[in-house]
Amino acid sequence: MQLPPTTQEQLQEYYGRILNSSQDLKTKVCCCDGESLSVGMKEILKTITPEILARSYGCGSPIPDCLEGCTVLDLGCGVGRDAFLLSWLVGPEGKVIGVDMTEAQLAVARNHVSAQMQTFGYKKPNVEFRQGYMENLGALGLADNSVDVVISNCVINLSPNKRSVFAEIFRVLKPGGELCFSDIFAGRRVPEHFKEDPILHGECLAGALYLEDFRRLLREVGCPDYRVMHRRKVQLDNQGVEVKIGMIDFYSMTVRAFKLDCLEDICEDFGQSATYLGAIADHPHSWPLDDHHRLVTGKPMLVCGNTAAMLEETRFGRYFRISGDRSTHFGPFDCSAPAPAPDNASSSCGC
Repeated sequence: MQLPPTTQEQLQEYYGRILNSSQDLKTKVCCCDGESLSVGMKEILKTITPEILARSYGCGSPIPDCLEGCTVLDLGCGVGRDAFLLSWLVGPEGKVIGVDMTEAQLAVARNHVSAQMQTFGYKKPNVEFRQGYMENLGALGLADNSVDVVISNCVINLSPNKRSVFAEIFRVLKPGGELCFSDIFAGRRVPEHFKEDPILHGECLAGALYLEDFRRLLREVGCPDYRVMHRRKVQLDNQGVEVKIGMIDFYSMTVRAFKLDCLEDICEDFGQSATYLGAIADHPHSWPLDDHHRLVTGKPMLVCGNTAAMLEETRFGRYFRISGDRSTHFGPFDCSAPAPAPDNASSSCGC
């Protein structure tokens, strides 16, 4: 008797054989929109082979600033579009590790490593691709506190064990390290039976995390505060898919979170302020931490304790001057976002 395929086998089939390019997707949910790519990053993409670009799937652009010299882990790297972009951004002294469970996609990525390194002018590759599962990064040789930044582009929703994924991410991140990922989230819990539909699951809908469950998961693995960088409501644009699952509201979000022991579950006021020094590449006049913290060059901004830590105790510390410490507490900090545009509300925890 032949056993039915597992969820992971169905996904490997969907991304390894059924989808040959982004044109084969049934919806626009997993189409990269490049909402946060700078002009410089878009220029880098022009140097990446068309085959890689044509077979790339994602719902955002989870590429944070200040990556030179960093070790970056790309979970669900696919054919390597973001990994190759990161390869340029970390520079020859940095390192990029792409992880994916689908060997067919990794084969495409590996075929282009040598040519891409020549294009970048690197004497040796600074990017490698490993086949495996993001729920068990230890099996891939990734040690505790070994990675500066973890990114992922519309892949964590596919995991059958998201708690293990987030636990592994925060295990391998160095203290002060960052998780920056784009994914599809839901405004309510998605019924489990939808995961049996390979199209709904493969199109990143059936496994979408309910926003409040995501907040709880992060808190369970030791991260009580995350920040939303971008958010947009997803249009399904497919009548058949709409009939099946259109009762649920879906959102494409890019989120960042930091591995910091000092974070609290609400914004607390310690009388601190942060001043952006204006030196981050492509951001001479202001820099956005999230969708409602844009720090203007040279202008002190009152911040909660969590925001101060995110700016001071991470790789961004050299670009900010933090005034004050946590010696005196003034109660909760009013860190609410300004009134959002429709379908664009912030769902950050805390600030």
